[in-house]
Amino acid sequence: QVQLVESGGGLVQAGGSLRLSCAASGMIFRINDMGWYRQAPGKQRELVAGVSSGGRTNYADSVKGRFTISRDNANNTVYLQMNSLKPEDTAVYYCVVGRGTVGPGTPGYWGQGTQVTVSS
Repeated sequence: QVQLVESGGGLVQAGGSLRLSCAASGMIFRINDMGWYRQAPGKQRELVAGVSSGGRTNYADSVKGRFTISRDNANNTVYLQMNSLKPEDTAVYYCVVGRGTVGPGTPGYWGQGTQVTVSS
């Protein structure tokens, strides 16, 4: 079965950086599109960034220029480098597979989430 295990969340001051990692198993990682969603308190989940199996990326307008998504197919891992963090980036961040990452739809698999808190 597919498992997605996120790590790297935490508390950081505004302007700081964090790097999230997601280790995937139970799937052929290299042929799957991957992505990161987030959910802030009282808000709906939203796509943050996606990376296709071929390396094409897309980002939410709110994080463009600050966040970078990347993937390591040799280690079945996807990363989200977050720079210049803002308090409004505070949310639970989820690693996802498949639909809804670089195209339409809803991801079929979700990790357990990792909390990112940005203090002002």
